[in-house]
Amino acid sequence: MRSEIRDISSGRGKDPATPRVGTPRRLAAIVVGDICGYSRLMELDEEETHARVKRIERDLIEPSITEHDGKLVKRTGDGFIAIFDSPVEAVRCGIVIQQSMIGRNAALPKSSWIEYRIGVNLGDVIIEPNDVFGDGVNIAARLEGIADPGQVYISGGIYEQIKHKLVCGYESLGDRKIKNITDPVRVYRVLPDPAAFNKARKRREHVLIVSFCAILLALAGAGVWYMRAYPRGEIGNQASAPAAPPQETGNAGTRSAPVPAAKQARPEPAPVVTPAPPPPPAPPKPVIEPVMVPLPGGTFAMGSNDDISEKPIHQVTIKPFAISKYPVSVREWNACAAANACPFLVTGRDDIPVTDVSWTDAKQFVAWLAKETQKAFRLPSEAEWEYAARGGTQTKYWWGDQLQPGMANCKNCTDAAAEQPLKLGSLKPNPFGLYDMGGGVNQWTEDCWHKNYQGAPQNGAPWVENDCVSHVIRSGSWKNDARYVRPASRDGYDTNVRYPTHGFRIAMSS
Repeated sequence: MRSEIRDISSGRGKDPATPRVGTPRRLAAIVVGDICGYSRLMELDEEETHARVKRIERDLIEPSITEHDGKLVKRTGDGFIAIFDSPVEAVRCGIVIQQSMIGRNAALPKSSWIEYRIGVNLGDVIIEPNDVFGDGVNIAARLEGIADPGQVYISGGIYEQIKHKLVCGYESLGDRKIKNITDPVRVYRVLPDPAAFNKARKRREHVLIVSFCAILLALAGAGVWYMRAYPRGEIGNQASAPAAPPQETGNAGTRSAPVPAAKQARPEPAPVVTPAPPPPPAPPKPVIEPVMVPLPGGTFAMGSNDDISEKPIHQVTIKPFAISKYPVSVREWNACAAANACPFLVTGRDDIPVTDVSWTDAKQFVAWLAKETQKAFRLPSEAEWEYAARGGTQTKYWWGDQLQPGMANCKNCTDAAAEQPLKLGSLKPNPFGLYDMGGGVNQWTEDCWHKNYQGAPQNGAPWVENDCVSHVIRSGSWKNDARYVRPASRDGYDTNVRYPTHGFRIAMSS
């Protein structure tokens, strides 16, 4: 008996069915990030680089991990390790960090850019209070090591979990042999724009075609120059030495025969060029105001029991206001961009909603439009948006409790997959006469993101705090499932990050 007790106390002879204590394990998505060229940056300016990295960790890395329900396990000098329960949130966090760094680097010379490489893997790991161990961590670190600066690389395990759940593109880099890992790892590069890979491929093809055409044009130009320099009939004579002109013999000696007048080169007078008058200045383009629909005030039940973020259902009273009939279009956005008040110009169709817009971008548009029109345009509050989307109904969708074809522009609402949202006004309006209040594009609201409605205002006002890092988006998009087009569905996204399905509509107080 004593011998058996000693064996158990030392860990030998333990019943395999006895739960193991002291080394908790769990399946987690591991995110490893590291700064590319950190030593070079420190050599350039040690104090400034150290201060910038600390600001990035405080203002971007840590808040992004928290906002995506992750846990920062530890810092690794110039990098970090974080774990997430959700592979989707892990990858979203990586995208947010990388896109936010693009904005932070935009005003700096390339030699001063701080760029992260990020690797994400799914694995069973050992959790300790201030660290995490296991092959899952090692693979994430190896993925980070082979990633290009500014890129997110993920393993095949992560890809299988997120491939139909994020509006992203993925470029397969094949199976890679990872140091100290027996089996090869399937690696993917994350492309935040789902069409980025095809665009890049088409761009490369276009460059090749243009280069080939340029070579042909150069050859053709050389041929034209040669024909003009050596007219027909004289080309053959240029191949041999020119014959001496005929000589005349006389008492005065030998002299050259005169050259016929027709052969003498006569300088042509320079043409008189009358400068064209400068074109008249182009008239300023008129401001295109979105069509606004006035809505009566009222009280409605906001939220639902379908998702924890939509609870608790609560009564909200809305004052009369107006909201745009459609999401803001490419045409309307480009008027702002042409006035240098919005940050980018959109090419392509102008009768579809503008996309790839951050919350900050939307606020810039609203400020410009309000200034140009002297009208109090703004973003709608989250409560106003849901009130407008319901159209006076309290059903799951504004048309009823069951999904119906042809009512919303979402991924499984129609048979055909699309690379962009439908033309504005393509589907039926809701009872308030509003289009695409569910599907089409995600739409920004004024509110900061809160995980539920505990403490939410009941007067329809936006729920805001100073410097909130993410804001509420509504509606779902043409890339999202039908569950996102419900009027009660809500999500949050980072304030300064653009995403390919994000747009907005505007509101105005009565």
